[in-house]
Amino acid sequence: MNFFINTFGLLVLLIGLELVLGIDNVLIIALLVDPLEPRLRQRARVMGLLIALVLRFGFVVGAFWLSMLTVPFCYHFSARDLLLLLGGLFLVAKASQELAVMVFFQKKESAFKLRKKRTLITIVTQIVLLDVLFSIDSVITAVGLTSHLVTILIAVVLSFALLLCYVKPVGEFILNHPSLKIVALAFLILIGLSFMSSSLGFPINNSLIYSAGIFALITERLQNFYWRKGRKIISEE
Repeated sequence: MNFFINTFGLLVLLIGLELVLGIDNVLIIALLVDPLEPRLRQRARVMGLLIALVLRFGFVVGAFWLSMLTVPFCYHFSARDLLLLLGGLFLVAKASQELAVMVFFQKKESAFKLRKKRTLITIVTQIVLLDVLFSIDSVITAVGLTSHLVTILIAVVLSFALLLCYVKPVGEFILNHPSLKIVALAFLILIGLSFMSSSLGFPINNSLIYSAGIFALITERLQNFYWRKGRKIISEE
């Protein structure tokens, strides 16, 4: 009986871990699918996450090989460090570019001209690569918590199903509200910088990153409420 209770508790813990880390995925996917036509966005989300799910299965099964990524091989850098450095650079560059487009080119026509034409395959490939990058630490952590690979696989499948439920509405909501998109882009820049810092041997506590993101989100919502209330008062007068 204790075995089943412990297994269930561990399963809930692993699902919670995957969902918390999935917040970053939702923001990144929302950013990546933005250049696509609305009818193609959900297809890109589902295709990218399905392929990433299969690769994550491979990571769990090959957990021993995955742990070897943390072994230094060049100037104290491991394969994980190099992946985090490259991923962090990509996130910072991508989010900064999108911020520049939004701030300095507010007209949609001008912003669209600055964006390169991207195909569905290109977007799906980027979603898969970044999801793999985010999954490395989560899989290593999960394997460190338990040696029951079946439990980890079940947690991955269930968290994936929950992620599919909210990745579209949350992503579309962010894209339809420019002020929220700016907050999300700033948060992604912080994530990218934390990746780069961790790869150089100066890890940043994730709770600080999430706290800053939550604070910025609350500030944005309060400001939005303030302006809406102000417009309502003016219209009534």
